[in-house]
Amino acid sequence: MLHPGIFYTFRPRTVWLGHPEKREQRYPSNVVDNQKYNIFTFLPGVLFNQFKYFFNLYFLLLACSQFVPELRLGALYTYWVPLGFVLIITIIREAVEEIRCSMRDKEVNSQIYSKLSTPAFFHSNYQCTFHSYIHYFSLQNQRVPADMIFLRTSERNGSCFLRTDQLDGETDWKLRLPVSCTQRLPTAGDLLQIRSYVYAEEPNIDIHSFVGTFTREDGDPPVNESLSIENTLWASTVIASGTIVGVVIYTGKELRSVMNTSNPRNKIGLFDLEVNCLTKILFGALIVVSLVMVALQHFAGRWYLQIFRFLLLFSNIIPISLRVNLDMGKMVYSWMIRKDSKIPGTVVKASTIPEQLGRISYLLTDKTGTLTQNEMVFRRLHLGTVAYGMDSMDEVQSHVFSAYTQPLHEPPTTRSLLSTKVRKTISSRVHEAVKAIALCHNVTPVYESNGVTDQAEAEQHYEDSCRVYQASSPDEVALVQWTESVGLTLVGRDLSSVHLRTPGGQILNFTILQIFPFTYESKRMGIIVRDESTGEITFYMKGADVVMAGIVQYNDWLEEEYNIFFLFFLPKVWMLTGDKLETATCTAKNAHIVTRTQDIHIFRPVTTRGEAHLELNAFRRKHDCALVISGDSLEVCLKFYEYEFMELACQCPAVICCRVAPTQKAQIVRLLQERTGKLTCAVGDGGNDVSMIQEADCGVGVEGKEGKQASLAADFSVTQFKHLGRLLMVHGRNSYKRSAALSQFVIHRSLCISTMQAVFSSVFYFASVPLYQGFLIIGYSTIYTMFPVFSLVLDKDVKSEVAMLYPELYKDLLKGRPLSFKTFLIWVLISIYQGSIIMYGALLLFESEFVHIVAISFTSLILTELLMVALTIQTWHWLMIVAELLSLACYIASLVFLHEFIDIYFITTLSFLWKVTVITLISCLPLYILKYLRRKFSPPSYSKLTS
Repeated sequence: MLHPGIFYTFRPRTVWLGHPEKREQRYPSNVVDNQKYNIFTFLPGVLFNQFKYFFNLYFLLLACSQFVPELRLGALYTYWVPLGFVLIITIIREAVEEIRCSMRDKEVNSQIYSKLSTPAFFHSNYQCTFHSYIHYFSLQNQRVPADMIFLRTSERNGSCFLRTDQLDGETDWKLRLPVSCTQRLPTAGDLLQIRSYVYAEEPNIDIHSFVGTFTREDGDPPVNESLSIENTLWASTVIASGTIVGVVIYTGKELRSVMNTSNPRNKIGLFDLEVNCLTKILFGALIVVSLVMVALQHFAGRWYLQIFRFLLLFSNIIPISLRVNLDMGKMVYSWMIRKDSKIPGTVVKASTIPEQLGRISYLLTDKTGTLTQNEMVFRRLHLGTVAYGMDSMDEVQSHVFSAYTQPLHEPPTTRSLLSTKVRKTISSRVHEAVKAIALCHNVTPVYESNGVTDQAEAEQHYEDSCRVYQASSPDEVALVQWTESVGLTLVGRDLSSVHLRTPGGQILNFTILQIFPFTYESKRMGIIVRDESTGEITFYMKGADVVMAGIVQYNDWLEEEYNIFFLFFLPKVWMLTGDKLETATCTAKNAHIVTRTQDIHIFRPVTTRGEAHLELNAFRRKHDCALVISGDSLEVCLKFYEYEFMELACQCPAVICCRVAPTQKAQIVRLLQERTGKLTCAVGDGGNDVSMIQEADCGVGVEGKEGKQASLAADFSVTQFKHLGRLLMVHGRNSYKRSAALSQFVIHRSLCISTMQAVFSSVFYFASVPLYQGFLIIGYSTIYTMFPVFSLVLDKDVKSEVAMLYPELYKDLLKGRPLSFKTFLIWVLISIYQGSIIMYGALLLFESEFVHIVAISFTSLILTELLMVALTIQTWHWLMIVAELLSLACYIASLVFLHEFIDIYFITTLSFLWKVTVITLISCLPLYILKYLRRKFSPPSYSKLTS
């Protein structure tokens, strides 16, 4: 049975077209189904991801051990409830993420296309269908859903333009040609009546080549036509002009776009790994404390059982609540990012790694499209002695208008002769410049129907409202749009002619004699046209300033030499290459990746080991210099001198890689991670950036003109590149610092009660008897202290505007000081000090009954924790105040129900109050004094900005 949402491919690689007798050779294979989102798919992953953390695995074993009677120290719920709560919170978070991903995927996958039905199932007509059993496909202004062979187009010139942004990141339009045999058929329905087939090569990763054949057997003689890259429509590319019909040859994992994309990896945040490492240290301390307790008993009796009992008794040293607090904190950070009005439309797809955003050392970004959004505007016309800016374009318009409306007395040939001997006026220079810009390009105007006017009529009358420009790059469209705004409009173009409309409505016809496409080597393009009204032949050229400076000069040899040149040029083939190096360099400067005064070293093209060695030595002599290198040269360097190249590249203030393949982008990210050990962030907006985004520690997709493929694959999605700054500087920095503070407090909270248990056991002859039982243990880490401690996720040291204004604040986090072994040791010492003071103080001041020890120590412990949170907060939020007061009120109110553990009459006496007050002040006041002195004599960097 054939299901919607599934692509089918056929083996052998022969695809039969419209021949019913051969249909039995189609065997569905390599079925790629849509991902099913339900609890049975992500729950095993959630459990695996949770139990790979050491403290979760430990508490699972801890909870299971309570089924052994000799090891049971309390009620089962005191062990299973916290563990179950951790899993529930995590499952909810994962489920929310999966549902969001499912909704975004469904939105993309539910696009409707037109399918040309086969005669075995339907009549020869068009009908709507999803990505189902696709044989023939009709597309118009849509993304191609599978790799196809181009069979037919509705365009008169017998070709179509294709945008390959999701494949190679370029928004330029590529020319594609249909199979000539099928293009000559009278109607699209005739495709189903012929007996023919397509033979395609085995799937491979190369997006720039294809080998195949088209064979029609019912002709006399049979037709055989070779197929190349020009006859293909790769998946995720966009049809720009007309309606096309194609046949599917590859789907699923055999798509070129899929083969150029690496498999996504399960990303674990560096912060989580650091916390996991600290947990292992705490587990080591747990074992040491347990062994010491048994050793002080001289290993008497069944000492091995005593070791396990002590392991359970001091299990609070490893805080299981830490996992809950961190997961809930990540949910809060993700919510804050999504709700930030200054970065609207931002989506958090991976809520497990928001802290990564605060520790990025290397930022790798896609080039032109991501930074410029592929939107170009013509801003200045410079003619050597005069320049026209945005505020003076009306003068240009008046010059163009006068050039085509003033009376012309001299015949064209005489006027041309005079122009060579008389200095041109400003008006004529402006006119010639606008005319050159209007003719020297690869732009094609396409007319679309707009309801009342059909497409043919719109094209015939050059309807302005129906015209859309298509070009090889967005800057060419900007140039033609500018000439239209000043009065000279491009209204028609095909392979052999160009038509311009003057301000007075006159149509100027030019015949294209030759086109010289832009290439990376020449850095320029040219066009030779003949004005049909005068017969003049003109050669227009445009290009990079570095090559045009020595070329632009007056010459009068063109008309005499053209015929001779044409004979030499006619056997040659010209091909368009990828992005040019100059665009990458200029974009880097405009985006301030490279400062305008900074030296730039352009790595020469190398093909051999010797050339790479010489060029690396030349680059080694440069200092504080940005590097620009092409993908081909990069591949040679990484093959022979990987270590040397990465060492030099990592020392550069900026590295610009142009013309690189998607897999090369991912390789660069991987090398940076391996060589430096630093966190990387990759930013992109096209399908060719997916591998890089998935390989980086943090992947950010920009949802723009190049579709949603990058944003769907990314961990974070933004609508504009400029939002990246706030995402890193504000949300990333806050998430990391808040999680660090939260982790330290949860560890401190657990170590305090564990220290008190150790003091209690040592005083009472090293007995493995719990100090607090039942609800007191669970209530301490949940109701009484959870909300104040968790409110630290709202704390911030500086305002958002200050964090954006001073990037040095972000740089301080790269050293990992908020949660390091040093800060961990400090908080361990604080916990031991406070736990010892509270327990020894309670033992020293207790009355005649043991229950008084519990009342004094537990109350002092709660108050100490609340005070420590208050002393740590740097910017108060009203929810913090509510959390502090609510927790204290809950504890006071619950004392009525804790008569089993606490003497109600004793806590109402003045003796209880002064003892608790003295113990709490001794545990907190010295720490506050030390903190005050430290901030006074060694203030942190951010304090200078907040004072």
